[in-house]
Amino acid sequence: MNVLIVESRPELGLIWRRHLERHGAKVTLVNSQEAAITALYSAEFEIIVLDLILDQGSALAVADFASYRRPDARVIFVTNTSFFSDGSIFAHSPNACAYVQSETPPEDLAAMVEHYAVPR
Repeated sequence: MNVLIVESRPELGLIWRRHLERHGAKVTLVNSQEAAITALYSAEFEIIVLDLILDQGSALAVADFASYRRPDARVIFVTNTSFFSDGSIFAHSPNACAYVQSETPPEDLAAMVEHYAVPR
């Protein structure tokens, strides 16, 4: 299972990466829109764990590009804000499969990644 994590906070991204790798995932960790687009050009991913608020770039641009370049990849949006808490993210991003808080325990995030990585 190939996972792309797009997270501006390196310490949080590393926690998620280590936890997913312990569950057998191959993980690419990047911290910006530009790096995510580059990763999507060079590899296939089943799941993208994408922070909704990036320091550099737009998470929605990453999700939009992924729906074009890797249409089978699903996106788990994470955030520490209440933005899109009404569930409207699913209307804005057709490849969105989940929307969770950044404080979600890593084991719960890993379970969601494994669940949504199953071929449709």
